[in-house]
Amino acid sequence: MRVYDGPERNDSTVPANPTYLDQLNPRQRQAVEHGLLADGLHSAAPLLVIAGAGSGKTNTLAHRVAHLIVKGADPRRILLLTFSRRAATEMARRVERIAGQVLGQNAGVMTDALTWAGTFHGIGARLLRDYAPEIGLDPAFSIHDREDSADLMNLVRHELGFSTTQSRFPTKATCLAIYSRCVNAETALEEVLRTSYPWCAGWAAELRQLFAAYVEAKQRQNVLDYDDLLLYWAQMVAEPSIAVELGGRFDHVLVDEYQDTNRLQSSILLALKPGGQGLTVVGDDAQSIYSFRAATVRNILDFPGQFSPPAAIITLDRNYRSSQPILAAANAVIELASEHFTKNLWTDRTSADRPQLVAVRDETDQARYVVEQVLANRENGMSLKQQAVLFRTSHHSGPLEVELTRHNIPFVKFGGLKFLDAAHVKDLLALLRFVQNPRDRVAGFRLVQLLPGVGPTSAQRVLDRMHDAADPIGALMEAPSPPRAGDEWPSFVNAIAQLRAGTAGWPAELEQARTWYEPHLERMHDDAATRKADLIQLEQIAAGYSSRERFLTELTLDPPDATSDQAGVPLRDEDYLILSTIHSAKGQEWKSVFVLNVVDGCIPSDLGTGTTAEIEEERRLLYVAMTRAKDHLHLIVPQRFFTHQQSATGDRHVYAARTRFIPSSLLKLFERVSWPVAVPDPATSPAATKSIRVDVGAKMRSMWR
Repeated sequence: MRVYDGPERNDSTVPANPTYLDQLNPRQRQAVEHGLLADGLHSAAPLLVIAGAGSGKTNTLAHRVAHLIVKGADPRRILLLTFSRRAATEMARRVERIAGQVLGQNAGVMTDALTWAGTFHGIGARLLRDYAPEIGLDPAFSIHDREDSADLMNLVRHELGFSTTQSRFPTKATCLAIYSRCVNAETALEEVLRTSYPWCAGWAAELRQLFAAYVEAKQRQNVLDYDDLLLYWAQMVAEPSIAVELGGRFDHVLVDEYQDTNRLQSSILLALKPGGQGLTVVGDDAQSIYSFRAATVRNILDFPGQFSPPAAIITLDRNYRSSQPILAAANAVIELASEHFTKNLWTDRTSADRPQLVAVRDETDQARYVVEQVLANRENGMSLKQQAVLFRTSHHSGPLEVELTRHNIPFVKFGGLKFLDAAHVKDLLALLRFVQNPRDRVAGFRLVQLLPGVGPTSAQRVLDRMHDAADPIGALMEAPSPPRAGDEWPSFVNAIAQLRAGTAGWPAELEQARTWYEPHLERMHDDAATRKADLIQLEQIAAGYSSRERFLTELTLDPPDATSDQAGVPLRDEDYLILSTIHSAKGQEWKSVFVLNVVDGCIPSDLGTGTTAEIEEERRLLYVAMTRAKDHLHLIVPQRFFTHQQSATGDRHVYAARTRFIPSSLLKLFERVSWPVAVPDPATSPAATKSIRVDVGAKMRSMWR
């Protein structure tokens, strides 16, 4: 294993005018070199890089990190916060390639030392384990994913009697969502209820009691949820001495996708670098679309003014993705936003094709239009994978999915059940988590009930016995077998003991866990063979982690959407059309993009027009959708939508208007198309009028004379 032990070079090895920066455009290079002193250890003012869509943001950030290392910065003292763990891995790969042009084989050693790269949640988990003794936390804590957190919330909800109230109390998922919004947005419960959950406002006192009990339950069980990883971190750096110590560990802090951070993440960042020294954030206010996760565009809009002197701003406005007509239309849409950083995306990619604004009769014709165009593109040499259909909400694609199936067009829709949400995968992970932290009540409750004949009451009795013991595993070994567990109980206890001992080592112990679980898998599921393949795939994933603790932590914080995320591209040898919500499409690009339902009520959503801030986010959603297209963009406008309710006029349709985000003043930037194209009826042509037997039109006119 290669270990970095400081720069193994002198200044003469670093060229004064490094050629590895020559591929950057002037703005990108300015961002990469901003404020660096000769030793690379310090930066002057904080830096905000406004990176427009398709402007090479990732490449610029990777070059800045590489340039820091080349200039002498210690990679162990660089903190890189990315949107996902995979993004951090990709960034490290690029950094090694770029730095390798100057440093040769030493670049790999230094990139290996870039160990503080990951998500806010992942870095938070590592720091909390490091500082656990100083903040009264047991470093052996386990981390609950959203479903486990909701289950624990439900247990507490039930214990408090809220599940038996006369009027229906909010569900576990809603309770967790309210709690999470309060934490991440740093907003009082009453305000969150008023603005986001008004139907729950009458339960404010009970929810406050529930959340207090939920926090106590987590602490008793030594578990943290997603939100705790940020909340504990923020509380930790609120202590000045810890903040100074922790901030001093890093000379440079770089944050990607800053427009997607929430207020809690911003608080952490400002506590680490209150003066902004060595701080670089990269993002695009025009692509801030995740307020439902408590992200706020205010973080990036307000960033420059949070320091004295203010942060420097560098705007990347050269687009390498879309044609100029597409950019002109997208620029015009976002220019109407009430507040934004000024940027005008431009490109060398000229084209005579303006984006199309396509009027269709209804959702059925919308689906037919997309199918016709997709097949025509395919005949012209454009693969299905180079085309995408985007929509505001998942159910908007329903009629299209039916039409694609009718025409035997394969497609992949981004959404649906996640790999780690499958019951059999969660069962095996619960076993590992319970071994890791025997006080994890949610994992234990799920696990014990896998045994035949063991129900909630028996499981509760076992877990209560463990909770009260100084040695939980010892208490489990000595616990009497539940009355109906039979021979399964000794097998279960023995499996726990072996895994706890860790004699098999990692990742072999995951195979050990699977061997114990497989008989239960076959008993509970008819498709056991398919599910077993998933568990084998899980073992392959586990081989990429150094320990059980790291595996459980990383997999909980940054789960793959499917096994294919780890095994490679699904259906590698086949072609398929991409269907995606706009939120899931962010960061992607395709040659041809179709956007469904570009009408008021869909974009903006009729649920997203309550406030100016909500409307502005809906505008940004349309902008994100438009800027995914490289060559062809189709914005489709159905004239009416089918409804199940009969109206007073007998019509089962509601009529829609083109989105307010494309007012008449912008229509010149689009090619307006009606589909299907009207074909003249021979019966109505002038030549056909000679055969008319009765001129009904003349009779109608004569009625009023």
